[in-house]
Amino acid sequence: MFLKIFLSIALILLAGCFEQTEQQQIIHQAVAIESADECHLCGMLITNFSGPKAELFRKGVTQADGAQVKKFCSTRDMFSFFLDPENKRNVTTIWVHDMSKTPWGAPKDEYFIDAHQAWYVVGSKKTGAMGKTLASFSIKSDADAFAAEFGGNVIDFNSVTYQSLQ
Repeated sequence: MFLKIFLSIALILLAGCFEQTEQQQIIHQAVAIESADECHLCGMLITNFSGPKAELFRKGVTQADGAQVKKFCSTRDMFSFFLDPENKRNVTTIWVHDMSKTPWGAPKDEYFIDAHQAWYVVGSKKTGAMGKTLASFSIKSDADAFAAEFGGNVIDFNSVTYQSLQ
């Protein structure tokens, strides 16, 4: 009898942990980029420029706490911020536009994808807010096709370095 009660309580507590994880995921969903939003790195108005945008959340900081998501006018600016060791260790979630599903001139927020799962084209002829940018794609074959048309090399998230941003 005691074992059944103990197991029941353990299952309830475990279910509560899963619900908390789901709530945390909801909190860290991509948010819309508004016309007055400025890039966290350079301060430029994000929607005034073409190319993929990005946003990220930091550890221990949630929208429920009143903190804002960090938004960027380009994937290049986001990586410039993220690659700093002080920032890198504190980031939980990063979103980038899937450029295979949204127009280059005006990326749509419903096409944000997990930046860690994305493929990037570096060194293409296409430019973003800060000039050179990293075109982001959810599927490698789309990144390969983009690179074939506009030049550049396809890399994954973990291969992005400061040198990639030059």
